[in-house]
Amino acid sequence: MKGSSEESIESVRPSNLQAFANISTLHGMSHIFAYGHMTFRRFLWTLSFLGSLSLLMLVCMDRVSYYLEYPHVTKLDEVAATNLTFPAVTFCNLNEFRFSKITRNDLYHVGELLALLNNNYQIANPHLAEPEVLAALKDKANFQNFKPKLFNMTDFYNRTGHDINDMLLQCTFRGEDCYPNFTTIYTRYGKCYTFNSGLDGNPLLTTLKGGTGNGLEIMLDIQQDEYLPVWGETDETSYEAGIKVQIHSQDEPPFIDQLGFGVAPGFQTFVSCQQQLLQYLPPPWGDCKSTPIDSEYFSTYSITACRIDCETRYLLENCNCRMVHMPGTSTVCTPEQYKDCADPALDFLVEKDNDYCVCQTPCNMTRYGKELSMVKIPSKASAKYLAKKFNKSEQYIGENILVLDIFFEALNYEKIEQKKAYEIAGLLGDIGGQMGLFIGASVLTILEIFDYLYEVFKDKVLGYFIRKKRPQRCQSDNLVIFLSL
Repeated sequence: MKGSSEESIESVRPSNLQAFANISTLHGMSHIFAYGHMTFRRFLWTLSFLGSLSLLMLVCMDRVSYYLEYPHVTKLDEVAATNLTFPAVTFCNLNEFRFSKITRNDLYHVGELLALLNNNYQIANPHLAEPEVLAALKDKANFQNFKPKLFNMTDFYNRTGHDINDMLLQCTFRGEDCYPNFTTIYTRYGKCYTFNSGLDGNPLLTTLKGGTGNGLEIMLDIQQDEYLPVWGETDETSYEAGIKVQIHSQDEPPFIDQLGFGVAPGFQTFVSCQQQLLQYLPPPWGDCKSTPIDSEYFSTYSITACRIDCETRYLLENCNCRMVHMPGTSTVCTPEQYKDCADPALDFLVEKDNDYCVCQTPCNMTRYGKELSMVKIPSKASAKYLAKKFNKSEQYIGENILVLDIFFEALNYEKIEQKKAYEIAGLLGDIGGQMGLFIGASVLTILEIFDYLYEVFKDKVLGYFIRKKRPQRCQSDNLVIFLSL
């Protein structure tokens, strides 16, 4: 009787496995841990439960593995706008220095750099020069009784670069004059100009419509008669005639020698743009840079800012000077340093060194897609009129005049956005769904299991210590009681 009563008490304890299995919401538990001996039916239920549990673990491992791959998807959306901020437009003449502005002192210092003089201060290739150019060059290269003066590369670039007052023949933005909205900037092409930079107190311009006539239209004279004679291959001279143009946002500096497109004289070039807003994900979902730029020259991170900053540091480390177009207050390279160190070092960095300048894509950036088309200018019907208007010959007009027309294709922009393809909520939802499918479990089922484990701990472990501390009655106490009776 005593043994059967203890078994009945044990069966109703919360820590009893059969008791837990009969009240648990976990499917199959009541059949596996039923009262009585092991039967074939219980064996089949055990196999089924273990098989379902194994499949659940495999599926959960697959979902966790997929989550740890941090996948992403790209969403493309076209958004209509009531107005759009017009981009910054930077252009440079492909000829860096005007021949007529080079003085005898300039030629003495930079003649070898520009391949006009040899190392003996003599004209390098007189047989290649036009008679007028050769005569002017001989006069400037006459160094008898000449005492060289101090030379400054920054002043040389500023003084001999093409002046916008001479190049710009006509400029309109949305049909109105736009001449004051140009800012001087130096690039590897020398003295350049940026329209709508937002600097010098000029407000950013916006456009309210798409199509030609609602953007920027400029007519330029590239002044080929001012081009330096090319008698050798140098980084400061160009075989081409025309301008280089880059369309970019106001938040990033121009990197026109790498990212610009060319516009030729004798043509009107139409550039149809569409603004693209790109949003990338930071690691581990993507590779974009979300931290601020670590630079003493730029406050906003962009790929071009990173590249210019990197090139500047590279030249300071290798040549102990910087080029004129590079930011900072360090010493500007001399013509000798340009020729012997700066130009070769920068060419090596741009063309061959892929490890020094590694610039990540920013998480947010603005880009402008472009479509170019062009027509011949001037026509036979307009050649005489333009020649008379600008007091030039018809041949000069055909060889030097170009028109650049930049506009938005439509008043909308593309938004290209990376999004997380699988987040923690999706992972928990998948695991919860598979738990319900295979073993009929939920979050509350897991709480039931933890509650059962707590009861086992309380009954087995804590109960053991409680029984151990309880005072035991000795046999003498029982004997005294018996004798008294």
